[in-house]
Amino acid sequence: MKTYATVDEYIAIAEPKVKKALKDIRKTIKTAAPKAEEVISYQIPGYKYHGMLVFFAAWKNHISLYPAPWNADSLKKEMSVYEGSKGTIKFPIDEPMPLSLIKKMVKYRVKENEERAALKRSIKK
Repeated sequence: MKTYATVDEYIAIAEPKVKKALKDIRKTIKTAAPKAEEVISYQIPGYKYHGMLVFFAAWKNHISLYPAPWNADSLKKEMSVYEGSKGTIKFPIDEPMPLSLIKKMVKYRVKENEERAALKRSIKK
C-alpha cells in the first residue's frame, strides 16, 4: 500500500480530472473549516477539529467523504441523490463535485464537533 506524508502527495498522484476534484474538495473543506488541521490518517486526507472532522478519498469511479452526516435532516434531500452508507457518501468522478453540498456537510460536522467538545468541557467542570 502506498503511504503519503502529506495531502499534497496524495493529490499529486491522481489522474488530472480526479486531481482537480480533490483540490476543489480540499479547498472547500478548508473554507468551511478554516481552523481544522490537515492530516493524513488511514493513508487518506483528513481534517481534525475538536476530534476527527472529515476524510476524503479517491477511488476508481468515485470520491468518498467520511463520515457522511446522514442524520442531518437539513441535508438529507441533497445527499439522497448520492450512494453511500452510514459512514460514507460517494460522489461519482464523472459528474461535477457538489462543492456547495460538501461545504454544508463539513459545516454540519464542525457544529457537531464543537457541540461535543462543549459538552465534554461542561461535564469536566
